[in-house]
Amino acid sequence: MKDATISELYDLTQTIAAKIFEGKTYPWEVLPLIKDFILELGETLDPAEYEKRGENIWIAKDANIAPTASISGPCIIGKGAEIRQCAFIRGNAIVGEGAVVGNSTELKNVILFNKVQVPHYNYVGDSVLGYKAHMGAGSITSNVKSDKKLVVVKSADEQIETGLKKFGAMLGDEVEVGCNSVLNPGTVVGRNSNIYPLSCVRGVIPSGHIFKNAKEIIKKSDN
Repeated sequence: MKDATISELYDLTQTIAAKIFEGKTYPWEVLPLIKDFILELGETLDPAEYEKRGENIWIAKDANIAPTASISGPCIIGKGAEIRQCAFIRGNAIVGEGAVVGNSTELKNVILFNKVQVPHYNYVGDSVLGYKAHMGAGSITSNVKSDKKLVVVKSADEQIETGLKKFGAMLGDEVEVGCNSVLNPGTVVGRNSNIYPLSCVRGVIPSGHIFKNAKEIIKKSDN
């Protein structure tokens, strides 16, 4: 399933967490490793650039943190990041350089690459969002199946058992997700693809495509 591989989805130079992906094929393989990775990486961060606040929380000194934001560790917030009013970071989160975590947005067990934007009323759990990925207002990652079974990633002609009960979405670099969309458990969206507003998305969306609905997924070059 080439479209769902780390090498096809992400520019690893655009995250402080590049090392966690080493030796892995698919990005969801890192989800159980995020907590321990943050604890190890945090202790190596330059104290001239990062300040340790509270238990296992490292925040870049030039990051902009709203006083009403709630941040629990383990967590790393990168240089120039903006954490807006009433953001709720529940732990096991890496927020990349220049990223925006907006009002009432909730994060849990995630890696946000540099310049990711989740700016308005988003829930992002058990997910990896690539460089400059953007989630429109109210769009969320649904990270547990309603039947509580383990998540399977499905493409048009292949499926992969992940062994994970909690798995939100893997968004490639520069993905655009429309407002109020739901990314169902096990969703993978390839680089530079767009999701229409109000979409219900599942499975693997190839890179460079537009998801209009489940039966209409078209190449951008065809438009």
